[in-house]
Amino acid sequence: MGDRRLQLHNTLTREKEDFHPIDPNNVRMYVCGPTVYDFAHIGNARPVIVFDLLFRLLRHHFGADHVTYVRNITDVDDKINARAARDHPDKPLNEAIALVTAMTADQFHADVGELGCLEPDFEPRATQNIPQMIEMIEALIEKGHAYEAGGEVLFDVTSTPDYGELSHRRLEDQQAGARIAVDDHKKNPGDFVLWKQSSGDEPGWPSPWGTGRPGWHIECSAMSERYLGKVFDIHGGGLDLIFPHHENEIAQSRCAHGTERMANVWMHNGFLQVEGKKMAKSEGNFVTIHELLASEKFGGRSWPGEVLRLAMLMTHYREPIDFSQRKLEEAERLLDKFARRAGDAPDDAAPDADVIEALSDDLNFPGVLARLSALEGSALASTMKMLGFSEYRQAKTTDVDEAVIAERIETRLAFIRDKDWASADAIRDELASNGIQLKDGKDPKTGDRVTTWEVL
Repeated sequence: MGDRRLQLHNTLTREKEDFHPIDPNNVRMYVCGPTVYDFAHIGNARPVIVFDLLFRLLRHHFGADHVTYVRNITDVDDKINARAARDHPDKPLNEAIALVTAMTADQFHADVGELGCLEPDFEPRATQNIPQMIEMIEALIEKGHAYEAGGEVLFDVTSTPDYGELSHRRLEDQQAGARIAVDDHKKNPGDFVLWKQSSGDEPGWPSPWGTGRPGWHIECSAMSERYLGKVFDIHGGGLDLIFPHHENEIAQSRCAHGTERMANVWMHNGFLQVEGKKMAKSEGNFVTIHELLASEKFGGRSWPGEVLRLAMLMTHYREPIDFSQRKLEEAERLLDKFARRAGDAPDDAAPDADVIEALSDDLNFPGVLARLSALEGSALASTMKMLGFSEYRQAKTTDVDEAVIAERIETRLAFIRDKDWASADAIRDELASNGIQLKDGKDPKTGDRVTTWEVL
């Protein structure tokens, strides 16, 4: 790892800590992946991009052969069942489900590939790990942490005294606010489903509790153990997963294995809004990754994957992000600038040490951007490649037409003389979107307003 410390913010302790892997020869990370009932939206892209960046940093510190990255796919879910019945009403349910999950998983892989993301080392699917889930549920029942009731197997949250440690939610507060009448077969309002029965028109697997299917939370506990062991280094996901998903994962895994922790470090990226509002179909601002890449739905044009990647990283991963057309335009201008500064230099040098140092401070990408602006040539090209921007030079703008720029400046100055500030600003923004920055000033001899320009 060298002499640079790697520090990561741990949701479990609410502190930034020095990262010390359990085994430096096998650094292990698990990140919650998509539920493949529909195309991934731009909010789904944020954890994929953030933890891809962390994956790349871990590979840099410890060696590419010494990091294991697991990102799951949830392919059994009631939303998938509903989508399959809607889209393929003339097919048997299991066949319809297979069609839906195959199509959406393939699209997810294509989309995140366009975002510059590496493939994880393992990508387990829930349906391929049912025996492991059943085995874990049996262990929880045997140890007194789970029980059968109302056709379900439920986890008893009171069986683990520090339930709520990750989310900082006290169990008594959760019980006080719960609607007990809704699930009166539960011992406690906060108890959650490990296994539920399936009717004839729902997917199901044989189990000691009848034909059924797993609850959502048990999937990740079983799959992380299978590929990473009972205790591993880093578990990641979006802020919305802290409770109940990750809280319940911790409870299941610790109780089943008798361990103090499930993962040593828990990391969560912040929420995403679109143009200042919560993304929702009712708001008209719901947009998928594929729509951004291949349609004109957002901003009247399509956007390169590397522009989307940079726009997502420009805000620190733990902060909320406002995903907007303006942010995409800013990211595109930066990529154009980096393309020009790198030129045709090879990308075979070592990544810049100051960039690595900034990243090692809890993925401080704003600090990375400040350093990138000072790099050029091979140093910049190699560093951009390490950050996941291997195709950014394709965004390079065409040769500058100085006559066109001069004409636009004269038109803008005429608008300024007429005090038509909106039209003047529109020309400035138009030029900026094409990588040209205007600078207003005064002629020192005449005092007249003059405007100069430079390539960003």
